[in-house]
Amino acid sequence: MNTVRIVAGIMILVLICYSAMMYAANRKVERQQYRLVKTIGDMEIRYYPKAIVATVASAGNSYMGNSNNHFRTLAGYIFGDNNTAEKISMTAPVRMDKDATGNKMSFVMPSGYDMNTLPKPNDSTVSLHYSKEGYYAVLKFGGYANEQKISRKINELKTAIANNGLTELGEYSYLGYNAPWDVVGRENEIIVEVAYSE
Repeated sequence: MNTVRIVAGIMILVLICYSAMMYAANRKVERQQYRLVKTIGDMEIRYYPKAIVATVASAGNSYMGNSNNHFRTLAGYIFGDNNTAEKISMTAPVRMDKDATGNKMSFVMPSGYDMNTLPKPNDSTVSLHYSKEGYYAVLKFGGYANEQKISRKINELKTAIANNGLTELGEYSYLGYNAPWDVVGRENEIIVEVAYSE
């Protein structure tokens, strides 16, 4: 019985250490650039300049729907499934959207590229385009995300936007910053463009 407890204790310790290392490594990944404009309670107003993103879209009515297939396709592109077989660094966050046409997943491309230097995808379902620059309202939350949690956080952000006299523009997006196996320090955000002027 003591042996089982010792082994279990060692396994837990290894898991904690591994999670801490993955958390530290995740913090070193390039993140999409933005400028923090204002903090209002739990809500942030940020200005995002345009960035190049690689996107895959499919039919679906949920944020997480088709996420495994989408991730594999986009990961394939940055791992060398492109016209120059070039490996592209992973960045954060991974963006998930849904609207009347279906759902999408996007990877932000590293800031050192422009449309002329970025390799072209071999997979025709991967599109390269610029994200929309503008002001965005953002709500952070931790832990693992699912459809119910995302929906709840969207409603919280909607309330904060309305309570502060702001107007949302377009659909809400979910941003995830961690690999599925990260346990410690998980970061998630709900984000939507708002009408805002400084």
